[in-house]
Amino acid sequence: MTSVSSKKCNKEEYSFVYGDEAVSYEVVRKPAVEGLSHQKSQRKIAIKVHPSCEVVVIAPEDTEREDIHKAMMKRAKWIYDALKEFRGHLEHVQPKQYVSGEMQFYLGRRYVLKVVEDADALPSVKMTRGKLLVTLTRFNDGKTSMVRTLVSRWYKARAERIFHERLSELVPHATWVEGIPSFRVLPMTKQWGSCSAKGSLMLNPHLIKAPKECIDYVILHELCHIAEHNHSEKFWRLLTSVMPNWKEVKSRLDGLAELYLNE
Repeated sequence: MTSVSSKKCNKEEYSFVYGDEAVSYEVVRKPAVEGLSHQKSQRKIAIKVHPSCEVVVIAPEDTEREDIHKAMMKRAKWIYDALKEFRGHLEHVQPKQYVSGEMQFYLGRRYVLKVVEDADALPSVKMTRGKLLVTLTRFNDGKTSMVRTLVSRWYKARAERIFHERLSELVPHATWVEGIPSFRVLPMTKQWGSCSAKGSLMLNPHLIKAPKECIDYVILHELCHIAEHNHSEKFWRLLTSVMPNWKEVKSRLDGLAELYLNE
């Protein structure tokens, strides 16, 4: 493994070679935190691999280049593996055709879509043996549209039930909320949820595809907006008080957003 560097457009960028691939990364310098010793501040180097496959190193402004290089080499395999995983996600994000063999998601698990024809059955969707089984009375030119509609309705019905269960479970932890807030399940292209000025929640049905911990994060995030209407420091402190690991959960959800929102 070797390292090369480049500084362009006032951005501090470097790269290292792992196996047969050059991995580029940007270094963002931050002022040392007051109250921390110089030695402790020097050691605090954070490495982030984003779902977009960008690698960013956050380091105190006086950190030596060699210290950053050592940190990258120490975590080179982890960085490479994370990039490989995120690239795999991006490669498989293609418009859904709603045909047998496609992948669907529910509560963080993968299910294979299977579409069957049964002249004696009513159109339906059900989960069975690792599959999401869609039954149509007959196949015709409107098959794709019918499967899409049935699957969307199935997700929305599941979302309404599970979101209500999670909301009931989480509200007691949000002591600033009186009673269970009303909520609607409504598709959104770029948001998982929102909170109105009157404290009513709106949740994206695609969220039902995510693990329960991610669902809880979105619900708690919106419940915090009932007390704090913007993303102030007070808002983030409140969210941390009810979900200390929210950053990790958010990162996990962000990494899978393209898969879950794809339809």
